[in-house]
Amino acid sequence: MSDIPSPDQLVEVGRLQAAYGIKGWVWVYSNTDPIANIFAYAPWYARIDGRMQELRVAEWREQGKGLVIRIDGVTDRNGAEGLKGTVLWVNKSCLPELPDGDYYWSDLLDLSVFLDDGRLLGQVHSLMETGSNDVLVIRPVAGSIDDRERLVPWLPERVVRHVDLASRRVVVDWDPEF
Repeated sequence: MSDIPSPDQLVEVGRLQAAYGIKGWVWVYSNTDPIANIFAYAPWYARIDGRMQELRVAEWREQGKGLVIRIDGVTDRNGAEGLKGTVLWVNKSCLPELPDGDYYWSDLLDLSVFLDDGRLLGQVHSLMETGSNDVLVIRPVAGSIDDRERLVPWLPERVVRHVDLASRRVVVDWDPEF
């Protein structure tokens, strides 16, 4: 077993869902695109019984439009059912380097979002896919211009003017009344 990375070194790549069959298999929801890329990142870590530990995938396969896996040591449906909802993490160092201007969603979470004029709009709570473009879900925090949650399209250069991961800031050109 390897040493468990600290929480700030981990990024969520998926989640275990319902049991599949009676031999310990479980459905996997993958945050990667394409979904099978989740298996390119290892080892996986998960909080089980209150402590973070490494998970080893014994087997995996595509099943319909999804993925199913069997974790080492899980041999029956009861064991698989006990894993439902388990979040899967990997060390960020496992992820490939991105070109300038591209970001992992996990890097954008909790960044402060400012308008061009310097006013604080809020903080990135989550992101979502809409088909045409991704959207930042921005929630108010102490010091925000108001108490509204906003959905701001992820349109680099048009709406998203600047991202500074080091200072944990995003600058957007957005009408706060919208």
